Amino acid sequence: MSRLVLVLGDQLSHDLSALKKADKGSDIVVMAEVSEEAGYVKHHPKKIALIFAAMRKFAKALQDDGWEVRYTRLDDADNAGSIVGELLRRAEETEASGVICTEPGEWRLIDKLKYAPVKTHIIRDDRFIASHAEFEAWAEGRKALRMEYFYREMRRKTGLLMEGDEPAGDKWNYDHDNRKAAPDDVSVEGPLWFEPDAEVEEVLELVEDRFGDHFGDLRPFGFATTRAQALEALAYFIEHALPRFGDYQDAMLEGHQFLYHAVLSPYINTGLLGPLEVCQAAEEAWKKGDVPINAAEGFIRQIIGWREYVRGIYFLEGPDYPTRNVLKQDRDLPAFYWGAETKMNCVSHAVAQTKEQAYAHHIQRLMVTGNFALLAGIDPGQVHEWYLAVYADAFEWVESPNTVGMSQFADGGVIASKPYVSSGAYINRMSDYCKGCAYKVSIKTGEDACPFNLLYWHFLDRHRDRFSNNARMGNMYRTWDRMDEDRRETVLKDAAHWLARLDKGDTV
Repeated sequence: MSRLVLVLGDQLSHDLSALKKADKGSDIVVMAEVSEEAGYVKHHPKKIALIFAAMRKFAKALQDDGWEVRYTRLDDADNAGSIVGELLRRAEETEASGVICTEPGEWRLIDKLKYAPVKTHIIRDDRFIASHAEFEAWAEGRKALRMEYFYREMRRKTGLLMEGDEPAGDKWNYDHDNRKAAPDDVSVEGPLWFEPDAEVEEVLELVEDRFGDHFGDLRPFGFATTRAQALEALAYFIEHALPRFGDYQDAMLEGHQFLYHAVLSPYINTGLLGPLEVCQAAEEAWKKGDVPINAAEGFIRQIIGWREYVRGIYFLEGPDYPTRNVLKQDRDLPAFYWGAETKMNCVSHAVAQTKEQAYAHHIQRLMVTGNFALLAGIDPGQVHEWYLAVYADAFEWVESPNTVGMSQFADGGVIASKPYVSSGAYINRMSDYCKGCAYKVSIKTGEDACPFNLLYWHFLDRHRDRFSNNARMGNMYRTWDRMDEDRRETVLKDAAHWLARLDKGDTV
């Protein structure tokens, strides 16, 4: 008797564990575009289009490879509207004995499949380098789960940038070399984009019709939607951008939305590219002398280090992780995160880029939109839903630890040893945003002061009980305590006034 083989929109890999366990001669692949998955948060239209278009092309590739595929489009009349509903419909239709699937990347969907009224066998997702068991074994007994030490284990396991038992170049981490401010010129125009073909255009029209009210610009659309295109995008990045990626990975420029970033994470996270093959391509470029070691190491660390680490945290911490809020921050997400006007030039550019591209790089996410939300006391649950909705590479297993843990410190320090907060000085050092801002980064108090300057001290003051004994924050509190009392009062008063205007809905 046949079984159904469920393939989800972020599992578009021919070596998917469920496909490897299935019998091509008797089992039936089920894929479905469903409203429940497209709408449980209001995903960016580009993200929905990328996933639907890539799903349709992957389904065709499976058929060409000899699989029987039952594919449901969003606008099919019989669409049940949910993954479980589609499995039930297809099980009735085919008289299948049950379902096999690779483990989803969200607790929400895992629970739905576990308790589905059709027998479902969930298989480990072996596309990741570290299994849940390996991560749990690494984490057991540690007082702090810091990524750096996990990353070294992944280097040893994969052999990437290793010379025997030692790291290439005698250093595990070249992060110190990867913090250069924005360059005077950028020699690439961004990642490789692809003109939509007829099949992609059909998806774009569907998304325009069904999700036109979602935040984000659908067009122009240029994401890769096949593995072949994703491999082209990888090769383009390795040749043209990776050599300078390391130096400028933290930089931000008004006129350059991508700088030297890869924008490969949407393809890795949907399965079009494998994490190990991407890292091996970077390593090979270093071995050939085409790429400096700080660039290759910085790129590889983001994938086998950070990406694997946050997945480990997500599954180790459990289903309640995205709802944590240890700082008890409860301000509503401001309207300018959804495109309303703001006078903060850095936030305005980061949000505008997000709206246009469904993309912003890690420093724009962490030190601009994330930093502001943390300083201003925004509810981390709302911040989490925003990041999950607006970025093409956002799936809960990778997004929630980055947001709830790294960005908002809402997990109480599971990921970060201190909150990632800064005044306007950091943004000014790493970007040209401050030059065109209505506020003045050099001014510390008053109407013209950079809000990041005011809110930085306001955040430290209101959370003093929690952070004053943090070894990495002692200097910050000593600086605050050395200030004249009148100045401290002025800073707190001005910050409170600014926040009150924010709460009123004023343009700030």
